[in-house]
Amino acid sequence: MSCATTRIIDRPIVFNEEREELTRAYMAERYGLKDSSLTITPKMIVLHWTAIPSFEGSFDAFNDPLIPQWRTLVGNAGKLNVSSHFLVGRDGTIYRLMPETVMGRHVIGLNHCAIGVENVGGTAETPLTEAQLRSNIWLVDYLSKKYNIEYLIGHYEYPLFEGHELWLEKDPAYRTEKEDPGEEFMARVRKATKNWNFKPVPKQ
Repeated sequence: MSCATTRIIDRPIVFNEEREELTRAYMAERYGLKDSSLTITPKMIVLHWTAIPSFEGSFDAFNDPLIPQWRTLVGNAGKLNVSSHFLVGRDGTIYRLMPETVMGRHVIGLNHCAIGVENVGGTAETPLTEAQLRSNIWLVDYLSKKYNIEYLIGHYEYPLFEGHELWLEKDPAYRTEKEDPGEEFMARVRKATKNWNFKPVPKQ
């Protein structure tokens, strides 16, 4: 296993007073969590891909606290920009973008309890790599040793949690269709981390 999967490089996105205020507003509007701390108790890891071919392009997509105007679908559900706790380069290098126990915006309905792991790429031209697979497995193990993680899911599986006790999204119309990080990728990560005995994803 390469050295890239045994260490984490801190590369923080902007998390200033504006982002803190936008996060609090998101928690209040989307989840009904008013006057809440930005701290989360992680119970879930959500794996993603960015669908952006480069690391810098992916990083830039998360860096600004304010969501760009062109993102109309998610932008209509709050001014807080999307973000993730980790970003894994195509060479397997793991970057931590924000503290693991601070709420990011990466998955509808579940941000208040979920750590997000984004992977650079995911397009036909830039499929996820074996190095990224190894790094995701390492990260799941690393995070599961630190926190009481109950669920490991792919972003595409988030709608299955509607009605679950962890689900907090208040707007029944706010949904996006996702396929990241792919069923095969998820199957391989799950097989390699089955010793954690994560709870099964709800069925609908």
